[in-house]
Amino acid sequence: MEQSPQVGDRITDKSASPDDSVVRDWIGPGAFKHWTHLQNWIEKFYPGIFAPEWLYGGKKRGWSLRYKKTKAFCTFLPEYKRFSAVVVLGRAEREQFEERRYLWRSRLIKLYDEAKTYPDGKFLTVAISSADDRHDVTELLTMKRPPQPRR
Repeated sequence: MEQSPQVGDRITDKSASPDDSVVRDWIGPGAFKHWTHLQNWIEKFYPGIFAPEWLYGGKKRGWSLRYKKTKAFCTFLPEYKRFSAVVVLGRAEREQFEERRYLWRSRLIKLYDEAKTYPDGKFLTVAISSADDRHDVTELLTMKRPPQPRR
């Protein structure tokens, strides 16, 4: 007997990478609005730089959508009834985060403080359920890679 999905479960059917309708059904319409807002923001401020790529991380991690040029920019995690974005902060970004520490929202500081630091950086997984959460992620991404000046 198959168990009902729980909040936070990943899309694990590896037969095909998810399309927008699968993602919308899985994360829900509210979270999907944040998903598309963030996708559009990346496309607007980093036009033609990133080719999003679906990655399958196995039965436990499921599908994720990675934005990468030479280094990872961010990864979208479509979770059941939830959307999270992963931003990896290397040494330079961690120093910038610390310089601006008291300008960030307390929720983001707590996430940052609790995230384990690996040799390739600190992996922040930010659950996005509001415009403020989305703003936190866009600020982290702007710090990580400043957008090109628009013409």
